[in-house]
Amino acid sequence: MVRQSPDKDVDESDLSVTTPKQWAAGIPGVAVSLKRSVEQMGVVRTAKTLRLLNQRDGFDCPGCAWPEPGHRHAAEFCENGAKAVAEEATKRRVGPEFFAEHAVADLAERTDYWLGGQGRLTHPMVLREGGTHYEPISWDDAFTLVAERLRALSTPDEAVFYTSGRTSNEAAFLYQLLVRSFGTNNLPDCSNMCHESSGAALSETTGVGKGSVSLADFELADLIIVVGQNPGTNHPRMLTALEKAKRAGAQIIAVNPLPEAGLMRFKNPQNVRGVLGKGTELADEFCQIRIGGDQALFQAIGNLLLAWEAANPGTVVDQDFVDNRTIGFAEYAESVRELDWDVVVAATGMAREQIEKVARMMADSKRTIVCWAMGLTQHKHSVPTIREIANVVLLRGMIGKPGAGLCPVRGHSNVQGDRTMGIWEKMPEKFLSALETEFGIEVPRTHGHDTVSAIRAMRDGNAKVFVAVGGNFAAATPDTEVTEAALRSCDLTVQVSTKLNRSHVVHGRTALILPTRGRTERDTQESGDQFVTVEDSMSVVHRSEGRLDPASEHLRSEVDIVCGIADALLGPGHPVPWTDFPRDYDLIRERISRVVPGCESYNERVREPDGFVLPHAPRDAREFTGTRSGKAAFTANELTVPFVPEGRLLLQTLRSHDQYNTTIYGLDDRYRGIKDARRVVLVNPDDLTALGFEDGQLVDLIGEWPDRERRAERFRVVSYPTARGCAAAYFPEANSLVPLDSTADTSNTPTSKSIVIRLEGTTPPAAP
Repeated sequence: MVRQSPDKDVDESDLSVTTPKQWAAGIPGVAVSLKRSVEQMGVVRTAKTLRLLNQRDGFDCPGCAWPEPGHRHAAEFCENGAKAVAEEATKRRVGPEFFAEHAVADLAERTDYWLGGQGRLTHPMVLREGGTHYEPISWDDAFTLVAERLRALSTPDEAVFYTSGRTSNEAAFLYQLLVRSFGTNNLPDCSNMCHESSGAALSETTGVGKGSVSLADFELADLIIVVGQNPGTNHPRMLTALEKAKRAGAQIIAVNPLPEAGLMRFKNPQNVRGVLGKGTELADEFCQIRIGGDQALFQAIGNLLLAWEAANPGTVVDQDFVDNRTIGFAEYAESVRELDWDVVVAATGMAREQIEKVARMMADSKRTIVCWAMGLTQHKHSVPTIREIANVVLLRGMIGKPGAGLCPVRGHSNVQGDRTMGIWEKMPEKFLSALETEFGIEVPRTHGHDTVSAIRAMRDGNAKVFVAVGGNFAAATPDTEVTEAALRSCDLTVQVSTKLNRSHVVHGRTALILPTRGRTERDTQESGDQFVTVEDSMSVVHRSEGRLDPASEHLRSEVDIVCGIADALLGPGHPVPWTDFPRDYDLIRERISRVVPGCESYNERVREPDGFVLPHAPRDAREFTGTRSGKAAFTANELTVPFVPEGRLLLQTLRSHDQYNTTIYGLDDRYRGIKDARRVVLVNPDDLTALGFEDGQLVDLIGEWPDRERRAERFRVVSYPTARGCAAAYFPEANSLVPLDSTADTSNTPTSKSIVIRLEGTTPPAAP
């Protein structure tokens, strides 16, 4: 079914396509930021809100997790950050009158863009079993309803507790404490669908599942490699760091199937060069790689580096580092020495000469940073791919030194902090023991459900209650038809949300909407105004304090909601003082300081102007105590090349420039030259000719998988300079093509970047 609003908010016949941009930001970025902000917030509210965004006395951006610099500009935000704030601080409201007017069946037919555009939720609402409309419910009755349904389960493992990366550290810590107090480790989160592969690979190779660089390292680097990442849309403030690095003399290599504007040239709107001049050229070398070919590329780089070392010993491999701080080098070297270059060229789509050029740049660099995002993490062979990046970084000794290291760039604002605070279905014993000691409770040790296994459990009737703090589970997850049926099979679904989204209309037999305050809003409790804390992509923990009046007097903070559920569920005799925590968040942080490693003296340290940096032994001391051997681990990985039958394409899902994750801000993808459309598929013009399709033709996308075919209907073909044999479409529209059982080895992340599809025309090609 194609969801289409009667208000014609998405009509693909309105699609217009222009030449993709060759640069990012500039005056258009400023203009769009202000236009969207004023539309949603008005002039006065826009001025009040944006000046506080990412400032020391303000609030953390609810968008991406890029860190704040030490010296901050008065406008320390990007276009997408401004859009995210405008969405949250909007003056539009969704209250009981709205739900009385709109039946759930009517809302289910609306597009995700329309749903999100209605405004902020203002009251707790319930959809009773058999009901047609959401109705108001008191907070006490809502908490009682959740508690009764949870206690009625035959085992706590029949409940699933999901978390979004926008949850604060304080709320995340209490949420996992609630779930484990209840008796389960079913704590899937959005990290399961994005950087889980990074965490798995880095934990094995370096002992820490996080990046090993700081923002300051970018200005010290000789070489920065950006792989499978589009910073111009997904992490726009990263462009400023790349610009500074380039001016300091660094070279930049961009590796991506699509030529993204943000990797070519940056017109920084905060300086004259960006406003009136040509801006700064970023990528010295653009490697247009085929989807899924990154493992082959880094194996080839390793092969060349080792060959050059053999020819000139002591010139390429950091032998002292390898001998004293690593294991497995001989096995790794043996695995890549006999590389089949024909396979490498076919897998990457790159000429051997270009691969050699990239490898030579790495060999010549004394300080190298490798960055990546979901272009690497959402394949079946994602974990081996990231291991190969670690291999070449380790053999060059590019970790634990200024200007060098591994940099997985997290997408959501506090997804890394949630994991630090215990949001993981398989937290280590040390953390669980500390919880028991601190609170005098018993917590389960059996690993819980991640996102994919949670969907399976709901689908199979083994999970009956679903609770989500933040996020939009129905739209974010793979295999849309299966996921929606799984959610609808639940006895109860609970969504803690700021705005209306798809997950409110894909519901269990009974459904609750619990509206929460956003990051921009003042959180006043019994002890006064509160602040929360978050962790960015580079392990910096800092405070965030909203300043706006809440959208409704009926809203509660995430902390208050979690504690309200816990008190109703576990009762006043429970050892955890649930009713105390909402009064003063310092009480939560005191507990965090005694449970979470690296968070000692938490209350004092987060009150420092820029917060504090969590310890990272590989970065701080070149120590790898987190691995099994106590040393960094080289790995030998069998080369995997995605197989695509003749007449098929390998599809990746991606974001439009007018969205962030599942939140749709608008209908334009400005940098790619696409306007007024979302159901589009980008295909190389030579592939279109070979397959017999034409630019602008209407097609269905057919996902081919052994169990069955999956169909996404009515997409407009856009002729686009992506890599040959590859295609791209936006999520969540294309999520229906991602099979639930197609996941990355080890990490179990859905393979949203490697979907074999064929195009099926629904209209004949235009007449010549």
